[in-house]
Amino acid sequence: METFDLKGMGERIRTRREELNISREQLAEQLDVSSKFISDIEYGIRGVSLKRLVLLSSSLLISVDYILFGSLESSEYVFTDLIRTCPDSKKLQLLNIIKQIIDSYLS
Repeated sequence: METFDLKGMGERIRTRREELNISREQLAEQLDVSSKFISDIEYGIRGVSLKRLVLLSSSLLISVDYILFGSLESSEYVFTDLIRTCPDSKKLQLLNIIKQIIDSYLS
């Protein structure tokens, strides 16, 4: 069983936030909290509620499992996160491309 630690969770959140070029203030606004609260999370001083954990996952485009445990995401999560970043107007086109690649690969 994987272990959980606040400091590790905070480091993963900070790293991902920085990868996405999101400021603490921007993330705080998305979660309806203060930037100090985000700072406390990132330094492992505070935890988050389930509601905010889900919002973090959505805002940072990473799985809850990764936030909590640092586990490598399964390929399904990777695809889900990639698709989530795609504009709605392009998702059907993306689906068709993926189907063509799979058909080609399986042939």
